[in-house]
Amino acid sequence: MKASDVTEGLTPLHEAQRIVLEVTPTLGLEKISLLDALGRVLGEDIVAERDNPPWDNSAMDGFAVRWHDIKQEHAIQKPVTLTVIEDVAAGKMPSKSVGPGQAIRIMTGAPLPQGADTVLKVEDTEHTADSVRVFKPEQQGANIRPKGEDAKKGECIIGKGTKIRSGEAGMLAILAKSFLFSYQRPRVAILSTGDELADLDERFSEEKIINSNSYGIAAAVQEAGGIPLLLGIARDTPAALKEKISQGLTADILVLSGGVSMGDYDFTKTVFQELGAAMNFWKLAIRPGQPLAFGKIQGKLAFGLPGNPVSSMVTFEQLVRPAMLKMSGHRSYGRPVVQAIFQGSFSKRPDRRHFLRGVLTREDGVFMVRTTGAQGSGMLTSMVKANCLIDIPVEVERVDLGDLVSVQLLSGVAWASPTESTQTSGHSLSCC
Repeated sequence: MKASDVTEGLTPLHEAQRIVLEVTPTLGLEKISLLDALGRVLGEDIVAERDNPPWDNSAMDGFAVRWHDIKQEHAIQKPVTLTVIEDVAAGKMPSKSVGPGQAIRIMTGAPLPQGADTVLKVEDTEHTADSVRVFKPEQQGANIRPKGEDAKKGECIIGKGTKIRSGEAGMLAILAKSFLFSYQRPRVAILSTGDELADLDERFSEEKIINSNSYGIAAAVQEAGGIPLLLGIARDTPAALKEKISQGLTADILVLSGGVSMGDYDFTKTVFQELGAAMNFWKLAIRPGQPLAFGKIQGKLAFGLPGNPVSSMVTFEQLVRPAMLKMSGHRSYGRPVVQAIFQGSFSKRPDRRHFLRGVLTREDGVFMVRTTGAQGSGMLTSMVKANCLIDIPVEVERVDLGDLVSVQLLSGVAWASPTESTQTSGHSLSCC
C-alpha cells in the first residue's frame, strides 16, 4: 500500500477484521427446543447417556443363527436346514434363545437373540413358516450391528461450539435431547439515513428512492443467524439521527447505512462521537465500501456502512457477518474461498482491495469465474446475479484471462465442495 493511503487514514481490510473480532463478545446461552436448533451453535457438550444401539441388533431382514451350525462348506446339493422357533420384529424383544439347529426370523433393527452370533440375509435362504434352508455360507458375526457401535455411554458425541445441521439434529433426537443450550442469536438494529429515502409503505414522489438497504441488510442478518430489528429511516439532521441511533442501542449490534461520507449532510461521525463512541476506524482500503465507520457506543458494536447498496452489502459480508458469527458462538467466521480461473480482464490502481461481483461455475472439475458485468456500487443487479465475490488484492494492478483468483462463495453455491481447493481468508476467517 502506498504511503499516501496511510495519510488518508485508510485501514486495510485484514486489520479492520482483526479489530472487529477482537472487540466482539460472544453472547450468553439460552435453552431452545430441538425443532428450533437448526443452524444454531451448541453451548454445551452432548454426552451419550446410553449406548446406541442399546443392544446388538440385526442389520438385515433375515435369520439369526449360530455360526457353528452353518460354518461347513455348503453347496446347492447339500443345504443346511434349521428350525425356525420365533419371529422377532423391530421394536420387539426376543423371548427365546437360539439353540443347536435352530434359527429365529428377525427384522432389521430387532435385538439379536441370545445364542445367535450371525444373521443370514433372507435372500440367501429358502424358508417356510417353520424352517429355513441355508445355501450360502456366511462369516461369523455377519450382518450384526454391535451394541454401542454408533455411540457409547459417557462419550461426547457432539462438542460445544458445533453448528447444528440435519445430521446433528437427528443425533440429538437419538440421544433424547428435546431441549439444549445454544448461544444466543445477535439482535441487529438496522437504520438507513437520508432525506432522499422512502420506505416501502410510504407514498413517495419521483424525487425519492426506495430504502433497499434496510431490507437487504435484514435478509443478510437472517441468513447469518441473527435477528433483524428495522429502525426505519433517519432524516438528515443530527437530532433525528441521534434519536434513531439511541433506539438501536438496545440491540447487540447497530448497523447504519449512509451518512458516513464527507458531504454536508453526512452526520454519522458527529453523532457517534456525541453519543460517546469509541471509534476504531472511519475508512477502509477496499472498493466498493471505502467510507465505513466502526466502533462501540455504550458497549454496543456500531457499524456505519456506505449508502450505496452494493457497498453496504459487500462491507456487511466482510465485517458485520463475521462479528455476528462470533457473537453466536461459531468457531470460524468467513465464507468458503476457492481458487478459480478468471474469465475476462480487469485493471485497477494498486491502492485498494477490490471485491468484484462474480459468477462461479465448475467445468470438468475446474472452477471458472467471470464478473456479473458492470460493477457500479449503486447497481444492485450485480449482487442479484452474483454467487461469489472475486477478491483482488491491494497490490494487484491487473488480472487477465486465465489468471488464478481467490473467490469468496456466497450463499446458495450448493455444488461447491469444501474439499476442493478451499482455504480461508482474512483474520481468523475460515469456512463456516
